[in-house]
Amino acid sequence: MYGTVAKLQVKAGREADLTRHLEQYQSGGLAGGFVASALYRADDGGGHWLAVVFESREKYDANADSPEQDARYREMRELLDADPEWHDGEVLLRITG
Repeated sequence: MYGTVAKLQVKAGREADLTRHLEQYQSGGLAGGFVASALYRADDGGGHWLAVVFESREKYDANADSPEQDARYREMRELLDADPEWHDGEVLLRITG
């Protein structure tokens, strides 16, 4: 598996908009191979964190390179104060309940 963790600086009053925007991803908007995502609000006031997981790096890259994902990113970016801080990498462990 492969994915990304991103630190987000959400504009004041736009958290609910970001949550709705990200929920659209899970309703079939992403390229094949999508496994899971989660959005966190840091307790220490350090912003938000987004984690996204795909079955493989190839499927992650195919999604990232798609025009549809570019459009979704541009919509999400309008809800942020700054560009996300991305950290891509191999998922070593995924535990489900």
